[in-house]
Amino acid sequence: MVKVPVPAPRQDPHRRGWLRGAPPPRWVRALPLVLVAAVCVATLVSPNPLDIGFLLGAIPPLAVLSYGPLATALLGCVVVALLSVPAFGLNHPGNTDLETICFVAVLSVFLSFVRSRRDAQLDLERTVAEAAQRAVVPPLPERIGPVRCAGLYRAAQRGTLVGGDFFDVRRGPGGVRAVMGDVQGHGLAAVSTVAALLGSFREAVLDRADLTAVASALDRRLVVDSAEVRHAELFATAVLLEFSADARYVRVVTCGHPPPVLLRDGKAMEVGVAPWTPLGLGLSDGVPHQDGHILPLRPGDMLFLASDGVTEARDSHGTFYPLLDRLPGLADHDPAVLADRVLTDLLAHSGVVRDDVTMLVLTPCPPDSA
Repeated sequence: MVKVPVPAPRQDPHRRGWLRGAPPPRWVRALPLVLVAAVCVATLVSPNPLDIGFLLGAIPPLAVLSYGPLATALLGCVVVALLSVPAFGLNHPGNTDLETICFVAVLSVFLSFVRSRRDAQLDLERTVAEAAQRAVVPPLPERIGPVRCAGLYRAAQRGTLVGGDFFDVRRGPGGVRAVMGDVQGHGLAAVSTVAALLGSFREAVLDRADLTAVASALDRRLVVDSAEVRHAELFATAVLLEFSADARYVRVVTCGHPPPVLLRDGKAMEVGVAPWTPLGLGLSDGVPHQDGHILPLRPGDMLFLASDGVTEARDSHGTFYPLLDRLPGLADHDPAVLADRVLTDLLAHSGVVRDDVTMLVLTPCPPDSA
């Protein structure tokens, strides 16, 4: 198998920069101190008086970016003190208006106080939002029964953990069952639908006898929710899997969603599954009698599931991301890193991802091969 070189990872587009609320970098914090030191050294070293005292007026506003009100007030006092020291030659009339500097320092302390209170409130709200979103889509354990799991989720809406995609893996009386889907809409507007579907899936895993019944439960959930909201037309695509107790075969049902990709012997191929209609369109009234496609599994097989944020990603020339061609070279002995490697390769191909990116890697581990 030819290994595909993984390009250097680009900066995560969902990583907050310091201009978007993240803590400022060290150079921003050090800038006021460096400016103070530079002015002092320049005035002491220069044989002639330097009219650079005005630069000290920028120190209190710069401190607002990084420091709290006490540190900002301290730096303001340092600036006023430097302007009053004769050795620096910054106290001559015309060099610096001391009253203006004092006013700027006091105003900077007030702004620093307001910013600190705002940042504390935003941090609290962000913590609550992240806890609520993680409750909807909690992290997957590394292993559930005879199946190893690795999931990756990157919401399209900046600053959110949950969007229009969802996945989950649960163990029930009939074996390990997994779901991946994509609901109508994106971002926070789709979270309520995602929560409703995941709740229905987790309940259906425990008391539904077969995989088609699980799909029917999800479909009915969307139909009921659409009927309760005027002019609402909720629908979702999904793919459901059910592993046998010994993980030697898996049943697959697709409802308008791309089928799983089977990685076997260095090759990647889509599982041949007859697609059903998407969820929310009345599937529960006409569910086929057969319980999905049955796929025998071998030791070393991996099942890769992805949302359309992966399969429909394009580069600047409109070329789709070649998932089936890239997967074999990106596959690793550790399935936990495969999704991360695909995301890095996807960002290198597309530059920016405008849709939710969701991947799920499932590796069957029969008892005699665990």
